[in-house]
Amino acid sequence: MGVKNDPGDGDGIVIPIPNPPHCHPYMTCTLVIAFEPSPLQDFCVADTSSSVPRVNGLPCLDSKLAQADHFFFGGLHIAGNTSNPLGVRITPVNVAQIPGLNTLGISLARIDYAPWGVTPPHTHPRATEILTVLEGSVAVGFVTSNPDNKLISKVLNKGDVFVFPVGLVHYQQNVGNGIAVSLSSLSSQNPGVITIANSVFGANPSISDDVLAKAFQVDKSIIRNLQAKF
Repeated sequence: MGVKNDPGDGDGIVIPIPNPPHCHPYMTCTLVIAFEPSPLQDFCVADTSSSVPRVNGLPCLDSKLAQADHFFFGGLHIAGNTSNPLGVRITPVNVAQIPGLNTLGISLARIDYAPWGVTPPHTHPRATEILTVLEGSVAVGFVTSNPDNKLISKVLNKGDVFVFPVGLVHYQQNVGNGIAVSLSSLSSQNPGVITIANSVFGANPSISDDVLAKAFQVDKSIIRNLQAKF
């Protein structure tokens, strides 16, 4: 049995592993892995004009050039315009709006809902989301992964909080006759979003209607009609 061993500074991992190919079966081998889980500088303001290749995140602006506006966003109190087919407006506050969020692993989003407005089923591939209802009543839910595909749902009222685990399909709907407002915190400065209907029926180039017809067990004409909407 081999061991991935902690080097003693608290930054390693201790994990028993099967006999590695380079180890004798009656000997103990040690593989040392060290890492630094936290940023090694105070902050890394995103430099969107940099030509440096992106590895994971955005290049850092020279810290001497950092200003208060790099860490600021104004106007989150302003209601979003929900005059659209879904009846929802999302106001993101991520690294694109606040460059100082780069590498910090956190972001926000305000969601305004018209009566019965819907945030359609979607996922955040890089973030867990925690949602707080500020006004109104909002039905929320997420679906667990295959094979169970269990729907976990609840109606939230003002002051209620709900968590959507990272990567799982989830939705929100205003279930009242008045407006609703919620605020989401996400565990990434760039959580990403994959809206299921847009991804499946609005892919560019289009996914084969034969593939989708078999996947959804419907006629190809229905698939083509749905693709035309996206």
